[in-house]
Amino acid sequence: MLVTEIQQAGTARERSADEASEKMAPVDTSAGTATGEQTGPHSGRRRWAMWWLSHSPDRTALLIWFFWQVASYIYLILAAPGRTEDAILDRFNRYDSYNFMDIARYGYDGRPEDQDSPRLVAFFPGLPLLLRVLHLVIPDLRLALVLISLVASAVVAVALSRLSESYREGSGPWAVLAFFLSPFAVFLLAGYTEGLFLALAIPAWLLARRGRWEAAAVCAAFASSIRISGLFLALGLVVQFLVSRDGLRAPKGWRNAPWLVLPGVPVLAYMIYLWNRTGDLMAWKAAEAQYWGRYPELPWNVFIDTWHRSLNEPILATSYREEIIAALVLVLLIIARLVRRNWADVAYLAPQAVALLAMSSFYMSVGRASLLWWPLYISVGVVGSRRPWVMMAYLAVAAPVWAINVGNFTTGAWIG
Repeated sequence: MLVTEIQQAGTARERSADEASEKMAPVDTSAGTATGEQTGPHSGRRRWAMWWLSHSPDRTALLIWFFWQVASYIYLILAAPGRTEDAILDRFNRYDSYNFMDIARYGYDGRPEDQDSPRLVAFFPGLPLLLRVLHLVIPDLRLALVLISLVASAVVAVALSRLSESYREGSGPWAVLAFFLSPFAVFLLAGYTEGLFLALAIPAWLLARRGRWEAAAVCAAFASSIRISGLFLALGLVVQFLVSRDGLRAPKGWRNAPWLVLPGVPVLAYMIYLWNRTGDLMAWKAAEAQYWGRYPELPWNVFIDTWHRSLNEPILATSYREEIIAALVLVLLIIARLVRRNWADVAYLAPQAVALLAMSSFYMSVGRASLLWWPLYISVGVVGSRRPWVMMAYLAVAAPVWAINVGNFTTGAWIG
């Protein structure tokens, strides 16, 4: 099922799409007056809007996003009776959401009464900084977090559709549908970093495929300020630059190479900040080990520990088993990419496998991290666009789990 056509005609299609976009873009000319056409900035905006509305994959992607939001809220409301009386904003903002809000309010010192505030350095500053800015106009940080996820998920819908279309025309809506009905898509509603990260990372990947390395590096740099996964993204971009026709092999392509260092700057800046604060460049990693049990362990020991937890902790048994399945999907996805020689995808996915499957005492947040594996959803979209039964089979498994996880997370249960 994990099959793509990444190696076929991608670059040519991107170039033709860019040329078509330039031809369709609104242009102000004096000839418009002679023919009775309106000119000026308003005319230009109207023409741009007409072009966008005629761009069917974008429109379809946003429709999927909109109705997914409607469905999620319906299930959120239906799941609440007898399980929670929390306000709507509190149902979306669970667990780590309050860590982000504490950093935005108090910095990394945390609330004065918080005895475990050293844990806060495990969270990168990008999202808290954005929250601090939004707090100037949105007094309720819970609302600000929900709005960030709302806007970011809309950007993700369009960006993922365009990225999938660059591999196979007509696959965009299918990939978007597979993504938003994936088991852990509830985190795109919640006050977490996945939505904001993807709203920067997927455009970075798409821009790189189009040979726009400067813009790709800028997007990746902002993504790196949000979570360490930005470094995995940067590694994938470097490999893509090395193997792409529009990268190092392009005429004078080496001139774009320095831009690929940019995504590492926010990570380095944060580490220097931590060194000045704590004397430890890797204080964020030390906090993860101390408070979340994220430390190096042999992969088979991690699997065994997770399996035993699924047997001995009935309340979290389903969650642990979902984590195990997600880990298996990641391994199979990487193998499929290796077989296809999609080296950029491997460079992006493989470090995640190391971090998730060998740098933690048990599988933690592997399912949630599956939202970052856009090659998976593009694969489903590409195959589903040719064989609809594949998409139906995928949705038959993924959609019910998604609905259950929406209900569980918004009523206070941990789902990964």
